[in-house]
Order: sequence, then structure tokens, then C-alpha cells
Amino acid sequence: MKIIPFEERYRQDFINFNTDWIISNFGFLEQHDKDTFDKIDEEIKNGGMILLAVENDVLLAACMAVPSDGKTWELCKLCSNKNVPHKGAGSAVFKAAMDWALNHGAERLFILSNSSLKPAIHIYNKYGFKEIKLENYEYIRGDIAFEYRKGNIKEMKAVVKKRGCR
Repeated sequence: MKIIPFEERYRQDFINFNTDWIISNFGFLEQHDKDTFDKIDEEIKNGGMILLAVENDVLLAACMAVPSDGKTWELCKLCSNKNVPHKGAGSAVFKAAMDWALNHGAERLFILSNSSLKPAIHIYNKYGFKEIKLENYEYIRGDIAFEYRKGNIKEMKAVVKKRGCR
């Protein structure tokens, strides 16, 4: 498996995987979803990126990083190919999307999600995201949000050092 930046040949897979996942979990796409799919080129032109986990030219998983406001970026549209075993691909593209945003000026990352999505929440926690409360979760299905601040890296290194991990 390799992690690569967005390639046009994977556009429809990215849209299909997300659409299938959203509909199977929540019953319908929201306008925000449709807007994201319609504006992929615009988001990339504005500095965003979709990171792809690919093996043998087959898309395994993808995650999008988009600038939001100032030094805040959103990580969104984490998806996977349900027809192919790909242990760790979702986590790998999520981390790649984090790195993309942080390497392109992000100081804060945020995620809007749903509390029923335990595997995704596990990934967010794994990479140092903390739950935050919002007045408006923007999506009908949104009921939980997370943020990561660049300073968390120092905190994570201190924890690793204290625990004697490498």
C-alpha cells in the first residue's frame, strides 16, 4: 500500500465510497456532501488535498484536508473501499491528511462527525484529537466534533517519553 496525493482516476471511487458509506449509515446525502463532491478541484486549487491509500491501482481509502478559516483546516470525507481488505488504510490516509494540513500552515484541525462512528472516533483519538462542543454541527447527522492543535505534538511526545515508548 502506498499513500499518494489525489489523482483524477480515483475521483469517482472517492465520491462513490463516501456516498455509499453516508447513505448506508444515515440514509441520505446532505447538501454539504454534494457541495464537497462538486468542488473537489476548487478545494485542491485552494490548497486542500485528498490523500489516497492505493494498492495495485485499487483505491483502498481516502481522506480530505481543506483549509477552513485562517490556520484552521477541516479533515473530512474519510472513506474506504468496502470490497477490499485493507487493514490500516483508513488510519494511514487520515494521518497523511493531518500531515498535509500541518505542513501547509494549519495550526488547528477539526472534524465534524457522529458519535455512533466508533472506528472513526478511535482513529481521531489515536492521533491526539480532543472532543469539543459546538453550538451548530452543520450536518444533520453531526452530533460530535473534534479538534487537534499543533501544540498537541509536544504533549504527545512528553507522554510517549514518560511511558518509555518509542
